[in-house]
Amino acid sequence: MENIVKNETRRDFLKVSGTVAGGLALGFYLPNGPKIAQADGGGGYASPNAWVRIGLDNVVTIMVARSEMGQDVYTSMPMLVAEELEVDMDKIKVEFAPPAEVYINALLGGQLTGGSTSVRDAWEKLRKAGASARMMLIAAAADDWGVAEDSCKASSGVVMGPGGKRATYGALAAKAAQMEVPKDVPLKPASQFKVVGNVRQKRLDTAAKVRGTAQFGIDTVVPGMAYAAVIMPPMIGGKVASYDDTRAMNFPGVKKVVQYSRGVAVVADDYWTAKKAVATLNVRWDGGEMANADQRSIWKGLKEASQQPGAVFREHGDVDAGMAAAAKTITSEYHLPFVSHSPMEPQNTTADVRSDKAIIITPTQFQQLIPHVVAGATGLKPEQVEVQTTFLGGGFGRRVEVDYAIDAAEISKAAGMPVKMIWSREDDMTHDSYRPAGIFKFSAGLDSAGKLSAFRFHSTSPSISSRLFPSIVKDGIDPFAVEGIDNFPYVADGGMRFTYQMHDTGVTVGYWRAVSHNLNAVALESFIDEIATAAGKDPIQYRIDMLDMGSTKHQWSGLSAGVPVGARMKRALEEVRKKSNWGKKMPAGRGQGVAVMEGYNTVIAMVVEVTVSDNYDVQIDKVTSVVDAGTLIHPDQALAQMQSCINFGQSACMWGEITIKDGAVEQNNFDTYRVARINEAPKELNTHFIKSDGVPGGLGEPGTAVVQPAIANAIFAASGKRPRTLPFTPENIKAG
Repeated sequence: MENIVKNETRRDFLKVSGTVAGGLALGFYLPNGPKIAQADGGGGYASPNAWVRIGLDNVVTIMVARSEMGQDVYTSMPMLVAEELEVDMDKIKVEFAPPAEVYINALLGGQLTGGSTSVRDAWEKLRKAGASARMMLIAAAADDWGVAEDSCKASSGVVMGPGGKRATYGALAAKAAQMEVPKDVPLKPASQFKVVGNVRQKRLDTAAKVRGTAQFGIDTVVPGMAYAAVIMPPMIGGKVASYDDTRAMNFPGVKKVVQYSRGVAVVADDYWTAKKAVATLNVRWDGGEMANADQRSIWKGLKEASQQPGAVFREHGDVDAGMAAAAKTITSEYHLPFVSHSPMEPQNTTADVRSDKAIIITPTQFQQLIPHVVAGATGLKPEQVEVQTTFLGGGFGRRVEVDYAIDAAEISKAAGMPVKMIWSREDDMTHDSYRPAGIFKFSAGLDSAGKLSAFRFHSTSPSISSRLFPSIVKDGIDPFAVEGIDNFPYVADGGMRFTYQMHDTGVTVGYWRAVSHNLNAVALESFIDEIATAAGKDPIQYRIDMLDMGSTKHQWSGLSAGVPVGARMKRALEEVRKKSNWGKKMPAGRGQGVAVMEGYNTVIAMVVEVTVSDNYDVQIDKVTSVVDAGTLIHPDQALAQMQSCINFGQSACMWGEITIKDGAVEQNNFDTYRVARINEAPKELNTHFIKSDGVPGGLGEPGTAVVQPAIANAIFAASGKRPRTLPFTPENIKAG
């Protein structure tokens, strides 16, 4: 039996329930139609799309429809369900959801993990899934016992009624599936939370990861599987001209050498054999249009493009008149380079492409897209492509791309067998989709009191979305290229103008953790410090004084009970001033820097302390953060996310730089593309969360952007040098 009640919008609640092998499955209806979970006659599930499954054995399974790459969705999302379902976290099972419309992320419009949206999208949806299941279980018990529903309650996987009556969820599951789906599903107030906000909750994936039983993509083994190593053009956009597989085919264990759309693969009994053999292929390349490109020509192209007027994405007043009337004007230009994702697990996919079906086992952030692209690459239909998501050994936006899954599918089809394709570290780093490089120009007009009176911003960079999702680019504006500054929080009564110039460099660019916040906000908060210095003002107080305290233009409803973003920033800045002991006397060569940002519904104010040597080497001594992120689902992991962001952002701004020579990426491993080492991490990290019962903000990304300008501003305070070119190498600092 199925009960389907439809609503008009994705975000509105409605449930789908069905009898599934005698148990209970619950999901959400979406406008384009769910794929209802049904019994397959063998006790399993066909096309499972439920968030909650309760078996006759009393096992509660919660489906996680987002990719677990260390950010904790494997625990935090089940916590939302368990809170309202009244089930203990140590008694649940978790499964990764397959591609299905029921699992679409409403904030992104696809079954996609990114944009720090996982918990924000799930906050209401998954709690309602748990609450609805609980209400149906209670209704089933009350009906069995002939008592009123309000005389029963659920706790720890059991429904209890008058006179000591008790029934487990498993015993009630079959009948509960036949109960009417509740249309009004009240949720607990924060004061009644037992699971959400539990500081003692352990991660559900820790034990498997410690024991080595958690399945990452690179761990996959299937019957009859071979291994594939690849060689791809070193030049961006290059193609195979010819190759000689004579030596490779003489390696014991080599099964086949196949050419696919991007390169050549050796398929062998083990990866090491495949890797050794692929190096003997003697491939000749057609370098393509980028064959002669180098970093100097790329920067020259960006510089020339930056002279164009660009498209206006925000404007107020007459900025030209405001600048003309200013008592003082300040101009600056910031250059930020390409940077790599470089997750610890390089790209890989296991593909088994048959005549009538394909099975793709992969660490991906975008399950929904894979059936379509694999179908296009193999001639199958999307419904013939089964996708299994594994744990991800890092993602950071790289695994929103699905190019590596296409490669594996093509290799499997050509080889005629299941194949696990693994990229080497060098493959991964030189065939990444890089964070865009860009030029960021600012002009500010100050009145006689040093107050900001007029402001111009002009950025020039490649557009990620024009390649991946061109339909969202409108009138020359890629919304992901202007984030981090389109919510400019300061007041300039004399006028403001913000423009963006799209410029294709030929380098493949992609979404990189916090995307353009890592460009716009990094440059902006560095420049705001320049303005404060020119005005002779304290950098924290100057920011507070400039904040727009009334606008709610970029405020997400529900967070901080209608408090404008400016007010949230003010509170965070005031708190970080106290927590960091801002303005304390420091020895020569040491300094403090501040930055603040709103992104992903989260406000972060951060103070960094650094020591800068006479040679302009930088040691980060202390980072103090104040974070307004609404309700913290899993506080311990909220802290871990902030610490991760700080380390990741530090790596990017201190060493991160991808450069091009003869059309190829020069950096190919961690010896040439540096990341922070243990001894280089901040000596002290202090993170303070503002208590709130508002809707959650995202925490997986914004800290990466805030720490970078805070470091830049601390370098200036310590050395008197204003670094405007990243990374903050001694050479770039000295030139500041």
